[in-house]
Amino acid sequence: MKKSVFITGLRDGIPIALGYLAVSFSFGIAAVAAGLSPIEALLISMTNLTSAGQFAGIGIITAGGSYFELAISQFIINLRYSLMGISLSQRLDKSFTRVKRSVLGHALTDEIFGVAVSRTKPVTPWYFFGLALLPYIGWSVGTGLGAVFGELLGETLRDALSVAIYGMFIAIIIPEARSSIKMTVIIMLAILISCMIYYIPFFDFISDGFAIIICAVIASAVGALAFPIKEENGGGH
Repeated sequence: MKKSVFITGLRDGIPIALGYLAVSFSFGIAAVAAGLSPIEALLISMTNLTSAGQFAGIGIITAGGSYFELAISQFIINLRYSLMGISLSQRLDKSFTRVKRSVLGHALTDEIFGVAVSRTKPVTPWYFFGLALLPYIGWSVGTGLGAVFGELLGETLRDALSVAIYGMFIAIIIPEARSSIKMTVIIMLAILISCMIYYIPFFDFISDGFAIIICAVIASAVGALAFPIKEENGGGH
């Protein structure tokens, strides 16, 4: 049983891993260009696993920023993961102990969350481990390859690799949108809010990290109010 669930997670994580391989390749290039060694770039990816946070961190390092600035930027950019963790915790199997949550929580990313939370069955530790394993390897390997061989590629190809992550997001949300009009409304609302924050000059003070949090909170709140899930009566559940 555990083996089959683990294999299912591995299979679901393959598209994410391929996308991460391309995106982290760009990070490896950026890290080396900022003055880091390939080993340092690889260690950053192995201990962080957050594209926006890592690219922002490289920018601060390049600019000679302080540890305090680096810590604050990472806190703001990655704050959304706490919201994802809270949401995903409602879907976890009872065998998911606190220790397992602490360990596997390291691999909670936007894409992994999207796949896990859309699973109809409870998320077990073995499924989540399988789901996160290949993306983690892909992110780390891609960083290493980019750091070592990135300069051998043309600029056009390097730029093309950096947009792979957007294809992953589309692949995650389209099936959900097609299967539920309610989900379509929530997704479109989040897109609308995101566009407003990005294009309206008044919102320029909002960072990318906070923009994601704002979109998620507002869209989720509207979805909960407009499309509440009816509680089942009886059954002892």
